[in-house]
Amino acid sequence: MRYFSHITLLLVLIFGGSSALAQQRTATDTIPLPTVMYNGELIPAITLPFTEVVDRLPRRLVKEHARWTRLRNAVYVTYPYALTAAALLKDVNGKLASLPDKRARKEFLASKEKEMKEKFGNKLEDLSVYQGKVLMKLINRQTGENCYDIIKELKGGFNARVWQTVAFFVGGDLKTEYDIQEDRDIEMIVQEIEVYHSLKAYN
Repeated sequence: MRYFSHITLLLVLIFGGSSALAQQRTATDTIPLPTVMYNGELIPAITLPFTEVVDRLPRRLVKEHARWTRLRNAVYVTYPYALTAAALLKDVNGKLASLPDKRARKEFLASKEKEMKEKFGNKLEDLSVYQGKVLMKLINRQTGENCYDIIKELKGGFNARVWQTVAFFVGGDLKTEYDIQEDRDIEMIVQEIEVYHSLKAYN
């Protein structure tokens, strides 16, 4: 008899306890789910997020992306040098106009050349031929003069011809000029850099 009373007590504790707990449930005990009717039964329905499947780029676009990336990298690397060159040329031209004779001009140019070599020499030597071509275009954009004329003006016609020959053998041309239409991709990247720096300065 005592055994059955223990069983009864146990059942009361289990079922009675469960019933008591069930009565204490709140809205937070339930996770609402959307449902759909399927074969006469309500079943939970979960909408998965959209997944975008993109095919590989065509070969033509892959090449175009590689070309653009290479150009963008070259402009980002060389544009600061073009700005420096433009500022330096303006400063040099202003100073040369005030010097009394050819000897003073020569000494001044030699000092400037030494200064620039110490500041930028190693960095400029690390530029690739392609980056060098982009730099020549950007210098023309900033100064209005091509590199051949700048060298001729500052170092003489002989030096300009020598460096033009060197440029020729690596596929370059010191007389390269910037064309706003032909070089519209470069212009877009330059504008991107300018916007970035203006926003950075503003913030």
